[in-house]
Amino acid sequence: MHAELKSTSQGQTMVLTLSNPEHRNALGPEIYAAGVEALSVAETNPEVRSVVITGEGSVFSAGGNLQRLLANREQPPEVQAQSIESLHSWMEAIRTFPKPVIAAVEGAAAGAGFSLALSCDFIVAADNAVFVMAYSSVALSPDGGATWSLARSMPRQLVNELLMCGERIAPARLQALGVVNQLAPPGAALERALELAAKLNARAPNVLASLKELVADAAGASFSAQLAAERDHFVRNLHHPNAGKGIAAFLAKETPRYE
Repeated sequence: MHAELKSTSQGQTMVLTLSNPEHRNALGPEIYAAGVEALSVAETNPEVRSVVITGEGSVFSAGGNLQRLLANREQPPEVQAQSIESLHSWMEAIRTFPKPVIAAVEGAAAGAGFSLALSCDFIVAADNAVFVMAYSSVALSPDGGATWSLARSMPRQLVNELLMCGERIAPARLQALGVVNQLAPPGAALERALELAAKLNARAPNVLASLKELVADAAGASFSAQLAAERDHFVRNLHHPNAGKGIAAFLAKETPRYE
């Protein structure tokens, strides 16, 4: 069976399923390209309010295919560089996608699979899931933005432990650190992720897009620059039709229906 990214709909949520069961949903160029394309389609489709990324079966993703990596050692370095650039294009597409993206993790999220989950806006994980940055175990360094994501969400010493020692970390510990949003019983991560998506889908999409952009830019912005950005987004959102609906519904104690 070849690797593919399956796309289905659950109400206003697009569900992207990593499907490469022969290799425990290992990632590869076909999936990277499909991921970028799927998000491009979802961005322009007003019926899609959120995206959930999950893995087929009982595993989220084992990360890179080691057999493919071994074969790439016999190719010019540019071959692997191009493959990583494709992965990074997908990670950047997730980060800049103006709608919420939720990772629903069952089983292992290893290597680039862990990086993929970290690139999402929310992580819902089965309480017996396994997160591991196994790169150093095979004499490799990370890709997929793992060092960027981890360094901004954990103490330096813990990041070093995960990356240098290749230690597994339990989802409960990641939740305590604020990296995992919700824990779910085994087999229920997708269900819980869809419940979270439904809550997000009921909120004003223009505001969620503003929040995602503001949060993404905050770490690299000065306080005054962030204040200016908040001002601009607030004014823009105040004059959006959804603000009229939201304020009127709140005052009338009704449930708003946003565009």
